[in-house]
Amino acid sequence: MKPIFFLMIAALTLFSCVSSKKYKEAQTRYDELNVKMTGDLNNCNTEKANVTRERDELKTQNESLNSRVADLNKQIDYLKESNTTVLKQLQDLSVVSSSQAENIKKSLDNIGEKDIYIKDLQASMARKDSLNMALVMNLKGAVGNLEDKDINIKVDKGVVYIDISDKLLFTIGKYEVTKDARQVLGKVALVLKNQPDIEFMVEGHSDNVPYKNGVLLDNWDLSVKRATAVVRILQKDYGLDPAKIAAAGRGEFQPVVGNDTPDGRATNRRTRIVILPQLDQFFKLLEPKKS
Repeated sequence: MKPIFFLMIAALTLFSCVSSKKYKEAQTRYDELNVKMTGDLNNCNTEKANVTRERDELKTQNESLNSRVADLNKQIDYLKESNTTVLKQLQDLSVVSSSQAENIKKSLDNIGEKDIYIKDLQASMARKDSLNMALVMNLKGAVGNLEDKDINIKVDKGVVYIDISDKLLFTIGKYEVTKDARQVLGKVALVLKNQPDIEFMVEGHSDNVPYKNGVLLDNWDLSVKRATAVVRILQKDYGLDPAKIAAAGRGEFQPVVGNDTPDGRATNRRTRIVILPQLDQFFKLLEPKKS
């Protein structure tokens, strides 16, 4: 009887150990999944906040433009009313010279053309804002969940900016693009390549710490070499049209924050890709319409 009793005790102990081990494994897996889901949720919340902020900025810009258009429309309505009154008064006069009548007619025609021009301009601005927002969303989707301090994509006053940190692109004091950074540039290039009409400038920026190394005399030289290094990769490795690209070195002279702290200097050391406004299309709006 005793052997059977001991066997039962051993079996229960073994079963308890196995269950405890599986429970611990399940608990560990649960904790890992919880950490991952919490991280993903935080990333989503950050992205949502960025998109909301950019949407609010565009909304403010549109409200300002609409206010200007409303003021111009009020001026047009006033001029129309004034001219109508003048014409009615002239009809009551016994004599109106042909030149006076022609001038009045031209004035009314000009008002009508101005009204059409304002509507065209308003439609073009709205379309441009929509295209910029679509481009920003495509770029953010392409680069994935990189931290904002490494790459920041935004719209400011109707212009799209892509800021890439010095830490991500280069080693300290060098202008050779790192292997990991080439992959990021490839993702950005893929989006830009799908927009063949886009022209852009690659700008190199540095902090204010004096720099000299071999043929590089100062921060001007370093920022220019970094800009051209990025341009060459976009052209040669990813096939972007060099006629659509410009390279510029800004040196230390356009900081985004102060250079008083290490973090501030790190923020100022960056490469910026600026999507250039299509000024030719804007100037076409200003050209007189051909009859």
